[in-house]
Amino acid sequence: MVKKSSERKKRLAKKTRQNRRMPVFVTIRTKRKVTQNNRRRNWRTDKIKASEKGE
Repeated sequence: MVKKSSERKKRLAKKTRQNRRMPVFVTIRTKRKVTQNNRRRNWRTDKIKASEKGE
């Protein structure tokens, strides 16, 4: 069985937070110039480097 180290878990949690949609207040504040997050990642196609020994 593979255990997740705390460093790897933190890295995966950060990537999860980054994968959210653009907040609504940003869309309102920029008068719809910014409507979507260009850094969105798809779980199936874009993989994360999350090895145990670091990148």
